[in-house]
Amino acid sequence: MYALRFFLSLHFIGGVLVPFFLDWGGIRYSQIMLLQSFFVISIFILEVPTGAIADSFGRKTSLLFGALSLSAATAVYASYPSIFVFAIGEFLWALGGALLSGAAEAFVYDTLREMGEEHRSKFIFGRFGSVELAAIMVSSPIGSIIASVLGLRFAMLAMSIPFFIAFLITLTLDEPPIHRKDQSSNYFSMVKDGIQYFRHHRILQILAFDAVSIGSLSFFIIWTYQPLLQSLGVAIIFFGFINAAMTGAQILVMNNLERLERLVGSKRRYLAVSSIIPGIGFVALGVIAWVPGVISLLLIICAFGLTRYVLFQSYFNKHIESHNRATVISTISMLNSIVQAVIYPVVGVLVEWSLPRTLIIIGVAMIICTLISRIQEEYLID
Repeated sequence: MYALRFFLSLHFIGGVLVPFFLDWGGIRYSQIMLLQSFFVISIFILEVPTGAIADSFGRKTSLLFGALSLSAATAVYASYPSIFVFAIGEFLWALGGALLSGAAEAFVYDTLREMGEEHRSKFIFGRFGSVELAAIMVSSPIGSIIASVLGLRFAMLAMSIPFFIAFLITLTLDEPPIHRKDQSSNYFSMVKDGIQYFRHHRILQILAFDAVSIGSLSFFIIWTYQPLLQSLGVAIIFFGFINAAMTGAQILVMNNLERLERLVGSKRRYLAVSSIIPGIGFVALGVIAWVPGVISLLLIICAFGLTRYVLFQSYFNKHIESHNRATVISTISMLNSIVQAVIYPVVGVLVEWSLPRTLIIIGVAMIICTLISRIQEEYLID
């Protein structure tokens, strides 16, 4: 599973994604955000059905088709510079992402459960996330070099190779048993049960609000740092190296989550700190024009804002029974997609109006969401 996650995370395009759309694709920033809105709407449509497929037909089947879909998506993206072609690529990527979402984590958690080691889930999910980030850290500089030497199109096209390798790795997996309460449950009843489970679980709803609101806003650092660097005159060949540093900062935090929780005094307090700091960082990005200062803030925002999902993967699983696990996690991902579908076009328009002011708005919104969160310490089970 570590090897699978590594190859699925070799995103050569990551450090130059916005220039790929703007320069090679010839579209505007607001159109990029519209594409992302279409992407998350597709995720919204596909998340629960693909989660139910994982629960019904097996996580391995879901992972196999997910890897193939991502490989096909990269070939479509790189085929022709058109917003309509990009939309097809976004749908294929959404399909692959939906098939992989929840299934991989559920596969890992149920394996731990079979081993009687589910208490190690926070550590394992942290390492699982670190493998993903290590792959991004390796691939981003390579991608920026490919883009500078061969062109932006080839940084995208090159990803089809590791994605297909991930497909081959998936063939070697042995799937752990899924513990079902009712072996006669069919596809549609599983979808319904997964949604109902979430609707009637107040703690999951509270956890999901914090995870989705802060996570969605934090993720905009990925879509804003490249135009910000361009506006400061940073050459594109350095983007991948800066992205690698941002990823390294996340790895550092991911491997010290429990230490950081002890440092601030509680798990609940750490969740608050890990959202307030990025919020302040976004506000600072809106007023600072000094490149070293901007890069430092990017590292801080990514280190804290983009690593919280690891904790929530562990906390969510503690409140979900095995037979519903992939479906319920996909339901939460679906909610995340709804929020992002609404926010993306708004941010696209705001960035074309003023990038610095947009960053400030995002930061203020993160701070407000932190202040109204209702998470209690007893909800955060290790």
